[in-house]
Amino acid sequence: MSLGVEIDADRIATAVQALPVVAGLHSGRFGEIATLLRGRRIPGIRVRDDEITIGVIGRYPATAVEISDDVRAAVGPLDRPIHVRIGDIAAPAGATAENPDTIALAKE
Repeated sequence: MSLGVEIDADRIATAVQALPVVAGLHSGRFGEIATLLRGRRIPGIRVRDDEITIGVIGRYPATAVEISDDVRAAVGPLDRPIHVRIGDIAAPAGATAENPDTIALAKE
């Protein structure tokens, strides 16, 4: 049960997507990580009374620990545990087919 803290899934989604180690939100294999609001859905953020789960696509070369730590720091302290699920890893920002060095780096 919440101790009077209003959890804003939109704010969490915006803060997490702004991180350089995050390429985007990930709603899980079956779309189970999501917040359902009136008339819309926020994929990648699931708020429950006892926990918050955030699904992300990490950005190479960040490690799982770096991604998780940065996501938790961006969300800030809350009254319940925050679980970070990394559903995929994306190539470094700016990697393109025209620049083969960045693609090769992403595959290492």
